[in-house]
Amino acid sequence: MSEEVIDLLREAYGDEMETVMNYQTNAIVLDGVRAEEIKDSLQTDIQEELTHAEQLGNRLKQLDARPPGSAEFTASQDSLQPPEDSTNVLSVIEGVIDAEEGAISLYRDLIDAAEAADDPVTEDLAVTILSEEEAHRSEFKGYRKEYKRD
Repeated sequence: MSEEVIDLLREAYGDEMETVMNYQTNAIVLDGVRAEEIKDSLQTDIQEELTHAEQLGNRLKQLDARPPGSAEFTASQDSLQPPEDSTNVLSVIEGVIDAEEGAISLYRDLIDAAEAADDPVTEDLAVTILSEEEAHRSEFKGYRKEYKRD
């Protein structure tokens, strides 16, 4: 099996777990009537991100590898940290878009690596998750348009 595929799967697993933590934190700390729709969306997407992590972890196990534990990953989602001003919903929206763009790039790399390694199962998994990440980015770009218009 390709070490590159394993490394990318492990990176994606860590990113999904970090996203869960950041979505949960932002869903808790945001305040204001306008924040409710964003909070609801983040709460809904937490389960999807957990499912992605589970799928990636299971794929690693199938490849005789293992997902990383918390001591094995470095947090990188600086733009998705909760804002100092709990009513700054736009900063969370921007952070989500940034995180989704990072995920999209990573899944595209994984698709390429899996194709090169002749690993259609990992490739198919990455394509499926990529589609969901693109849909989530699109949703938050819509929120950004609404917030910038106001």
